[in-house]
Amino acid sequence: MRVLSRLVALPVLVALGVAACGSHAPGADDAEGGPTGALTVLAAASLRDAFERLRGVFEDEHPGVTVTFAFAGSSTLAQQVLAGAPADVLATASTPTMALVGDLADEPVVVARNTLEIVVPVDNPAGITSLADLADPGVTLALCAPEVPCGAAAADAFAAAGITPTPDTYEKDVTAALTRAVLGEVDAALVYRTDVLAAGESVRGIPLPDDVRSSTDYPVAVLTEAPNPDAARAFVALVRSAQGRQVLTEAGFEVP
Repeated sequence: MRVLSRLVALPVLVALGVAACGSHAPGADDAEGGPTGALTVLAAASLRDAFERLRGVFEDEHPGVTVTFAFAGSSTLAQQVLAGAPADVLATASTPTMALVGDLADEPVVVARNTLEIVVPVDNPAGITSLADLADPGVTLALCAPEVPCGAAAADAFAAAGITPTPDTYEKDVTAALTRAVLGEVDAALVYRTDVLAAGESVRGIPLPDDVRSSTDYPVAVLTEAPNPDAARAFVALVRSAQGRQVLTEAGFEVP
């Protein structure tokens, strides 16, 4: 039996506490009436590139606000909210993980959709061409942990294809699974299309056929105990705007 590895969850709660201590008081308005202070956004790891681009846009539009992101697996972020993390916005990679926080979040809005792809090292040493190849015991495979959205989406894809994989490692989030392929530590991983695009020429992506194509929705919500609700609402508005939709589309997401 292969040894399964699980990486330790990010200490998001501690990091956010440190970040909050170094910021000026949130919630006030700047000279032009806009939000000021610190804004903390908890976001699924696969949103990193798109949200980092939106950070610059947001801070240009609201120079009195400093944005801090905490990227991790969606289930980890939901647990941090339940534990009382001092955050303003939550963006997850599935509606079930958003539902975990219950009434600690305002009504969420789906802003994007993502699909799974097989990712392999550039030289594709195992010669992988399809999902069926991942059932070969000789293929080293990285999957996201079952409790995070990319892991659940992978399980759906394998079930649709009638395939039982034997993964060598379960990773804490999609970024960690992608890294395994980038470094050539595995023959393949299942990650999101957006992560394949973000990795550029360091990997090769293999799309799944339509009959087993697995996707997931991305809801975003202002947290009900947000320290800076004005900035939180402004950030969610940016994500939902035409500019936000363009950034998400360019990153490889589908938008409603």
